[in-house]
Amino acid sequence: MVREDVNALLFDEPLTVIDPHMKWELRTQLKALHHEFGHTMIYVTHDQTEALTFADKVVVMHEGRVVQVGTPEDLFERPAHTFVGYFIGSPGMNLIDAEGAGTVARVAGHEVPLGAVYDAPVGRVQIGVRPEFVRLGAEGLPVTVERIEDVGRHRIARCSLEGVALNAILPEGADLPAGEVRARFEAGAVSVYADDWRVTPLRARFETD
Repeated sequence: MVREDVNALLFDEPLTVIDPHMKWELRTQLKALHHEFGHTMIYVTHDQTEALTFADKVVVMHEGRVVQVGTPEDLFERPAHTFVGYFIGSPGMNLIDAEGAGTVARVAGHEVPLGAVYDAPVGRVQIGVRPEFVRLGAEGLPVTVERIEDVGRHRIARCSLEGVALNAILPEGADLPAGEVRARFEAGAVSVYADDWRVTPLRARFETD
């Protein structure tokens, strides 16, 4: 910002100890400077909100290795690794041990539609679905609602499924159903993982052979 003959600007958690209001102000100024001068900025942060709002491309590292490089949209909608799913989002992606292949997976003895066709995964198989795409109602997997957290813009239902934590974001104005509560996943939003890595589907479920 002082010299013009630079190729890149490197930032190592520059806003970590700054109060939230000032942090937003400085982040806005840095983004404006980036657009004005066009310099490449490499910005290291552990704050996922900071990464997703500030960056055009995000590199996620886990245990010393890069596990995904992509846009904020890629990281949210198609996490390439379970750590990305867990780290990006608040709450992070629900990860549940599963069995099966084809168009459905089996979780706790129940079938979960996948919205795509998969070959038989090898290794530890899990399905991942973000809390935004979990629907609580009278259909799906039987869950126990542990508590409801009101975070202002929405409420988070903290549930358990066979002892595994399952989070659901309740739409504004939505109430929990009376009696037994079940969780249904939007099929197009379910990802399949084998040994922590995302499995690419063979094709979308609606495509013909």
